[in-house]
Amino acid sequence: MAHQAQLKYIFYIAATPEKVWEGFVSRESNRIIFSGAELQADFKPGGLLAWVGAGPDGKPMTYVRGKVLRFEPPKVFQYTFAMGQNDKASRATIELVPETEATKVTVTHDEWAEDDPTYAACADGWPRILSRLKTLLETGKTFKPH
Repeated sequence: MAHQAQLKYIFYIAATPEKVWEGFVSRESNRIIFSGAELQADFKPGGLLAWVGAGPDGKPMTYVRGKVLRFEPPKVFQYTFAMGQNDKASRATIELVPETEATKVTVTHDEWAEDDPTYAACADGWPRILSRLKTLLETGKTFKPH
C-alpha cells in the first residue's frame, strides 16, 4: 500500500482576508466554486459539514462530508473530509494571512488513508476550486468547470 503525500497549495488573492474567508464559507460562493454544490455547515469545532448538490438523477446528493476541527474567522478553517460513506476522513486546512495588498492563502490537505481513492480527485480538484475562487474574488466572475 502506498502512502499518500499531503497536498499543499499557496497562492495570493487581491482581496482582504474577510472577503477570502467569505468566499470559502458562504453558500453562494460555494455553489460557484464547487460546481453547484452548496456548503451546509455548523461552523464551530465539532460541527458537521457537507457539500450537497444535485446528483446525476437531479436529486440532492452529498459529495463531501466532514466535521469542523477549527473555525477561527478570518484565519483558519480546518475540517475532516470524506467523499464516500465508508471512506476514512482526511483533513483539509485553509489558512489566511493578510499581506500588503492581498491575502496569502495556504491550503493543506493531509492525513490520507493509504491508497485513498479520493486523493487523485482532490489533487485534480483543489487547483480548479482555488482558481475559480481567486478569479471570482478578483473579477466578480469565474469560469465553468470542465
